[in-house]
Amino acid sequence: MMELNSASLTERWLLDQDKVKSFKIMPHKPVYMLLYNYTGDINNQPKSENPINTVNEPTEYQNAELTFQLSFKSRIGRLNKNKKFQVDFWLAYTQLSKWQVYNGALSRPFRETNYEPELIVVFPVNYKIFGLDGVYFGVALTHQSNGQSDPYSRSWNRVIFHAGWENENWSIVFNPWIRWDEEAMTDNNPEIENYMGRAQLLTAFSKGKTNLSLAARHSLRGGNNNRGSLRLQANYQIAGNLYGLLQVFHGYGENMIDYNHKQTTVGIGVSLVRWR
Repeated sequence: MMELNSASLTERWLLDQDKVKSFKIMPHKPVYMLLYNYTGDINNQPKSENPINTVNEPTEYQNAELTFQLSFKSRIGRLNKNKKFQVDFWLAYTQLSKWQVYNGALSRPFRETNYEPELIVVFPVNYKIFGLDGVYFGVALTHQSNGQSDPYSRSWNRVIFHAGWENENWSIVFNPWIRWDEEAMTDNNPEIENYMGRAQLLTAFSKGKTNLSLAARHSLRGGNNNRGSLRLQANYQIAGNLYGLLQVFHGYGENMIDYNHKQTTVGIGVSLVRWR
């Protein structure tokens, strides 16, 4: 059974667990359902700089849809030599779906689903900086795609680096990444890094029943490639592991089919995992 409400980064990554609990299901990214997710600019005709991945005819999607995300991970092993050098190995999976459930005219299709399996290596650390405890470094091999055929196909592969800090109420996770190069003929989302970014900074604050988190992505480039996004989430505990959720997103890459589409979305729903 998944333990949904692991609070701190130390607990999320089992860093202080001496005994190896392999294949225990844990939360990875937020698990939530936005019952009503509204965008000011729905992407009716996805496009890419690769002509093969440009849709010729628009689809009459509605601006409101249901969005949900499932995400979990499991530690599959640990190397621990005299407790002086520890390495944990994890497998993770995240799925984000955009469902046009209110669009009866189109038979309520799933507009987009993103799949993201990961292999993650985590190294516990112990140091202090600016009043925060450094708790781990890590590196991950990640594939993310929407499982579609052309012209809707979108995918990329990355090496993602992890660094995490926390104190009693705050947590910060920094994730820069490198994309594996693809040949121009097979790249269905050219220059995705200039839209969905090359790094993300996530910070979360918890106090009592309230949790706030902000995820900021950026291309780390200037000029015409100066792009990114912000995602703000506010959770309030309703009962046990159930939280009311308000989510606001602005920028590029809200999902993969929209990687180069700028929009602002607002959603309200429920969450089973808070970041802190």
